[in-house]
Amino acid sequence: MHVNTQERPETAIPVGDGVRLKFAGDSGFHSEIKRRVVAYFQQTGLSPRDSPRMYRKTAVLLVWFVASYACLVFAATTWWQGALFSVSLALATAGVGFGIQHDANHGAYSSRGAVNRLWGMTLDMLGASSYLWRFKHNLSHHTYTNVAGADDDIDIGPLGRLSPAQPHRSLHRLQQFYLWPLYGLLLHKWHFVYDFRNVARARIAQHPFPRPRGWSLVELIGGKVLFFGWALVVPVLFHPWWVVVPYYAGIAFVIGVVLSVVFQLAHCVEEADFPEPSYGTRRLPEGWAVHQVQTTVDFARTNRFLTWYLGGLNFQIEHHLFPRICHVHYPRIADIVQAVSADFGVRYTIHKGLFSALSSHWRWLRRMGRPPVTRPPTPPPKTAEIATRRRTPPGPVGYMTRM
Repeated sequence: MHVNTQERPETAIPVGDGVRLKFAGDSGFHSEIKRRVVAYFQQTGLSPRDSPRMYRKTAVLLVWFVASYACLVFAATTWWQGALFSVSLALATAGVGFGIQHDANHGAYSSRGAVNRLWGMTLDMLGASSYLWRFKHNLSHHTYTNVAGADDDIDIGPLGRLSPAQPHRSLHRLQQFYLWPLYGLLLHKWHFVYDFRNVARARIAQHPFPRPRGWSLVELIGGKVLFFGWALVVPVLFHPWWVVVPYYAGIAFVIGVVLSVVFQLAHCVEEADFPEPSYGTRRLPEGWAVHQVQTTVDFARTNRFLTWYLGGLNFQIEHHLFPRICHVHYPRIADIVQAVSADFGVRYTIHKGLFSALSSHWRWLRRMGRPPVTRPPTPPPKTAEIATRRRTPPGPVGYMTRM
């Protein structure tokens, strides 16, 4: 097992005007967490990836998905059977997203890249491009977590305000009520708009990326064809289209709500930080590892079923620090991360249950919906101070940590 501890001079993605954001230097916090986690795997003899538990879980989720689909399309004869199998299919689909593709597209499923690529394509099977997702989620979100304008996951457009740095509109006053059903449009956006738009402009948020070519382009197009084939074409062969389309829309809506809410509970809550880079230097106030812990919140850590179903995404702090470790290890790693955080005085936040996390997200939406308090502008630092800061050795790139 190898941990890449090389520190890079600056982040890998230009932001806004082309200037790259930088993190403060590591105070030793990141190094100590990695040292203790490596020691854990050495002492237990476990592998960070290639876990038999993960293989069994993959089989269960795929059987659930296929059985739900088969029952809905080929066996359901009444409306209540259709509704029952639709909910089952929606939850199974979200489970595949949480428990298979997420690890695979992070390189956490297997130590072999081809295996990760194969299972990562389960996202393409569900109608979203794994190629684009790796840029949007792995690089944009995992590097610049909760940084407005750099983290695309907290940008939901003019209808919602999730960060204090985002502009406020009068309609946001009620966003704690109307955003929940709008979360259900996530999958529709992915299926019909998001992937095509981003490929056309070769940019996600403020981050340019190379348009897919060769096999990556085949994956993107083939994934869309496969998805619309099983989601719409095959059902239309057995049922009227005016029945199929509402069922598709309803299933996609449920999946969108489940996926969106789970990811929001880790970052868009009262206890999470939303740091902004300092004026002129484009430097964030903390080192990358501290930044990840303080912009992220765990929830319902003792709920074993929820942990299984969510693919460990209720252990988001551990996932952000070690995205290339399979999620089945997060409950044990969490104790290590929490202990090191206490040693270094880094705030580590946990919501005891799912309801407390949901309540915190609702309160955060309400707070962000209120007009911001106007503060006098902060004067820019002196030229000499900017020059001095630019000579300061920068911190590490977060997502580039590997195990």
